[in-house]
Formats: sequence, structure tokens, C-alpha cells
Amino acid sequence: MSTNKDIEEGVEFIPKFDDKGLITAIAQDSQTGQILMVAYMNQQALEITIQTGYGTYFSRSRQKLWKKGEESGHVQKVEQILVDCDQDCLILKVTVDAGQCHVGYRTCFYRALKNNTNKKLEFIGDRAYDPNKIYGKRS
Repeated sequence: MSTNKDIEEGVEFIPKFDDKGLITAIAQDSQTGQILMVAYMNQQALEITIQTGYGTYFSRSRQKLWKKGEESGHVQKVEQILVDCDQDCLILKVTVDAGQCHVGYRTCFYRALKNNTNKKLEFIGDRAYDPNKIYGKRS
């Protein structure tokens, strides 16, 4: 059994999955530092990512694995995996070739809460591609 010291200061990778078997994974552009998306991995998705070098995640809504870019072609080449102190969150530093958001933006974080409001958003990013051309018309 691992101790907190092993987890927090040791050199063994002991990822801590939640009660649903998932760990939070943040994809970050390795060149710009921009946060691209937040997703989840189960043990299998993490193993596939480590083995192949490409971001693979677990879809909570579809209850299945998905390789980032399997439909769009906009894959994530993993350059480095960072592990937080509790080993319950990962940052994947990735190289990407185009937008990463399924609605066409480079990042899923293309809006911000407008200053001095508590309910209004403003766009801070531009579309990187037309999602209708990649995914077809969505309703």
C-alpha cells in the first residue's frame, strides 16, 4: 500500500482514479501553454495514451474510449504527462495541428465571463475550422 509520502514525493507513478475509475486530464498546448480542453481518462485510456503517444480519453456521456481526433483528424501528440502532487489530476502537454474543440475553436475555452457580470459570456477566441465540414451538419 502506498503512503502519502510515496504518492506526493516518490518517483513511482500511482495515479489516483476516482470512485468511477476516472482521472481528470487537462490537455495543454506544449508550444503556447494554452489550455485546450479538460477530459477524463480511465486506466485503459491512460495506458493507451502512454503506449501510443496520442491523447485517448474516456467519454462519460457515451461510456466509451475515444482517441482525440478520431473523427476530426485533429489528434493530440503527447509530448509530456505532468502529474499533480496527489496524483489525481494529469496535464498532457500536446502538439496539435488545428482546432481542438468540437465546435470549431482552437481551444474549448473560447469564452470568458464578462467583467462585472455574473451571467454574461464574451467570445475571446476565433474559430479555427468549420465543424460542419468535418462532422457534418449537427442539430
